[in-house]
Amino acid sequence: MLKGLGQLGDMAKLMRQAQDMQTKMTDVQKQLENLEVVGESGGGLVKSIVNAKGTLKGLTIDESLFKPSEKEVVEDLIVAAIRDAQEKSGDKAKEEMAKVTSGLNLPEGFKLPF
Repeated sequence: MLKGLGQLGDMAKLMRQAQDMQTKMTDVQKQLENLEVVGESGGGLVKSIVNAKGTLKGLTIDESLFKPSEKEVVEDLIVAAIRDAQEKSGDKAKEEMAKVTSGLNLPEGFKLPF
């Protein structure tokens, strides 16, 4: 259709690719809400479940930790488990976004608008 128009045809192709990528990114963002990762601390005594966008979805605490004298330890383990899950969710999100942006030759460290 735009075969004889040189650079204008290239621009149309680039615009189509950008639209396709935007659609794929929207789909990935939706998927990230449903992907869950588990963070652990205390050798698995405390586990947190976070989606790949970093939203805390659940928390489990082994009942052996329910001793009044262990309150501060449990609080620290909860924070550690949540941080672990959030780090993993960030890694998972980067992994999923890389699938969409592979082959685009984006510069190192290029941040997309989310």
